[in-house]
Amino acid sequence: MTHLYVKEYTRHLLAHPLAVACRESVLRDKFPAIIDDLKFLGRQGISTTFFHNLPPRSSNQKLVDDLARHLTGTQFVRIASDVDFYEAVLNSDGVKFKLIFLERRPLLDQKGERINTLTTERYSSLPIEVNDVVQNVNFQGALSQICEKIESGACERIHIVPAGKATLREELFSVEGAGTMIANNFTEVFRAVDGAVEVKIVERILDMYKRSGYLKPRPKGYVTANRDHFFVTLIDGIIVGCVEQKDINEQTVELGALAISTRFRNQRIGVYTVNAFIEEMTTRGFTTFISLTRNPRLQSLLSKMGFTREKSRRYAAREAISPGVPVYYKQN
Repeated sequence: MTHLYVKEYTRHLLAHPLAVACRESVLRDKFPAIIDDLKFLGRQGISTTFFHNLPPRSSNQKLVDDLARHLTGTQFVRIASDVDFYEAVLNSDGVKFKLIFLERRPLLDQKGERINTLTTERYSSLPIEVNDVVQNVNFQGALSQICEKIESGACERIHIVPAGKATLREELFSVEGAGTMIANNFTEVFRAVDGAVEVKIVERILDMYKRSGYLKPRPKGYVTANRDHFFVTLIDGIIVGCVEQKDINEQTVELGALAISTRFRNQRIGVYTVNAFIEEMTTRGFTTFISLTRNPRLQSLLSKMGFTREKSRRYAAREAISPGVPVYYKQN
């Protein structure tokens, strides 16, 4: 079950205007779920502008009336049905910081997995078969327009979210999201974990990695008991990764419990987290860094960052705690 951090994430959303756009066919098919999500945002005090292209026909009047009746705090903008919906929304005055397009499907990569985050540079470098990420020949042009909007600085965050039950709130209030966030200016912060809420978020991220089989399970209360040794990486004020400081000796420290939310894989957040950890530990006097992992992704990351596979057994006592797990080593 997806865990929502409504209180924590609402503070960030209240500071910026939020726009949601949905084409007629999707709105008709997913009307109750979309209404429910927008009402949820209204209850948090988040004001929204809602773009749609329902034609002004008598047959649509009930839908229009239901929108107005249920969403009293929402501003509505109707896009003419004979113009390009995406171009019209992207060029509207109500789109400045965060815009969400509700679609039928999420953006998928060539393996059929959801693309959680995307930069315009990464999109332009993708092969042709991946550019048509929603299996919809009409959307590739829209995605190009979206990237142009972001690159021009006219809008900072644009999301592609599959319309459905609670998908909008999952995109805005959960660590993993439900769709794809497209942006170029993610703000990164690395610091010590702070407070009980952040401890719980770290526990959930570690639990996700534990289920993948690459992270040793931590007993309940472990993060709380060792909170002084846990650090977090935040993107736009939202925790997306963590790492644990495990002292080996006066010169050596282990990068333990290194985990990054799947939402931010392939965005160099792992590189940032490892570098930030090494920098922080260096200021504390450590000169040698090790990591024990079976995770192929992490092994590849560490190798690219100058870590080498340790075979000398100089850390035999630590290896005995995790027998058979490869050790990676780096000297600063």
